Parts: sequence; structure tokens; C-alpha cells
Amino acid sequence: MDLGIAGKRALVCASSKGLGLGCARALAAEGVDLIMNARGADALEASAEQIRADFGVTVTTVAIDVTTADGQAAMLEAAGAADILVNNAGGPPPGMWTDWDRDDFIKALDANMLTPIALIKGLVPGMMERGWGRVVNITSQAVRAPIPVLGLSNAARTGLTGYVAGTSRQVAASGVTINNLLPGLHDTDRAASLDNTVVQNEGITIDEARARRQATIPVQRYGTIEEFGAACAFLCSQNAGFIVGQNWLLDGGATNLTM
Repeated sequence: MDLGIAGKRALVCASSKGLGLGCARALAAEGVDLIMNARGADALEASAEQIRADFGVTVTTVAIDVTTADGQAAMLEAAGAADILVNNAGGPPPGMWTDWDRDDFIKALDANMLTPIALIKGLVPGMMERGWGRVVNITSQAVRAPIPVLGLSNAARTGLTGYVAGTSRQVAASGVTINNLLPGLHDTDRAASLDNTVVQNEGITIDEARARRQATIPVQRYGTIEEFGAACAFLCSQNAGFIVGQNWLLDGGATNLTM
């Protein structure tokens, strides 16, 4: 299927590895030029160089903390007239409700709600003026079925979901769509971190922790960043113009919902 986005320009946040990298590579495979972001310059440059070699697209890198005001300003300057925005940021640490204070919630909101909103506000007006744009926010399956030990993520990402629900319908008539991708367990550093938390708390091996969590997924495995990237690229495509304000679960069936 031709996604019809060759020559477009995309800002993909937190894209040196994991789900962000999967999205960046999938877009590059469709001929999309990229602005890639991450905090770590070495990993970012390595991923960008591999994408240039594999797909021949133009890749601009910005190694900066996008959760800060200075970071957001630098990202928006580098993005310029971007046609596509993929919002992504690492999730806050797991824990119990008694572990977190106000500062913990502010950090979670900054990373997983307020930063995506700032980038949407920075880029969507230009998309509307040009009559076309795509925004995809990487959130979590937790916005459909809260995960008890991820209270910070539950709160911040659900807040972003509510913002998108209203905003997406206000901008859709201008040819701009905003949607959310809700990952379940994928084979990323985030999954490894959560598995290691189980190892530390329960004294089991990493293989046991991983096997236990895979058993909760109907497909009996973790997702891949390639699968996730393909879904992102479709939502960014010319074929997805009638998909507005939706929350796509990519969780191997793990979230037990009828609708």
C-alpha cells in the first residue's frame, strides 16, 4: 500500500530507540524526511545514520530534553513546517500510590501531558494553514485499563487523552488529524525496566518475569517496534484522513475489553 507521504517532513520525539525508533524507521521507509530527538546524542546519531543509510531520507537530529521550555523551543525551530508530529516520551517510574508527592506528579505531567500539548500547539497551526497534517501521540494501554503500579503514567497520559479528544475534533476540518497509539508490552527498554522491577521485588529471574508477563498476552509474546512503527505510519498516511481522535490499542489483546 502506498501511504502517500513521500516527501513529507516528520518530527519524531524520543526516537533513538524503542517505539519512537520504530515509528521513525517506518516513516523513513515511506520516504518521509525526519527530525529525530533524544537526550543521548550518541545513540541518537547512531540511529539517524542507520536510517540515512537504509532509506536515503534527510535526517536532522536534536539531542535535547524536550520536556523543558528550552528543549521545546529548539525542537520547534528544527521542525519548521513539519507535516507530521509523533509525540513520545519515556514513562514515569512505577511504584505505589503512597510513594509519590506533588513533584513526582509535576514531572509526569510535564513529560507525558504538557510537552505533547506544547508541541501540538507549536506545529498544528501551521499544518492547518497548509491544509494537511498528522499528529500521533504514543500513550499507553493504561489509559483504557489503568495499571496499579503505574499511577503516575495512568494520570498523565489519561490527561493527554482527554485533551486530544476535544482538540482533534476542533482541527479536523482543516485536514489535520490527531490520534493516539496505546502500546501494551513491546520488546523495549521500558519493558525490560518493568521486568527488572518484578525481579527485584519478587526475587525471581528475568526469564521468569518475562515469561510470566508474556503469558498474560493472548499472542503469548511482546510486540515489536516494527509492528508498532507500521501502525504509526498508517495513521500518518493519506489513507487515515477519516480517523480522528481515536485510541488504537497495540497490546496483543492483553486489554480485556469488548469495545
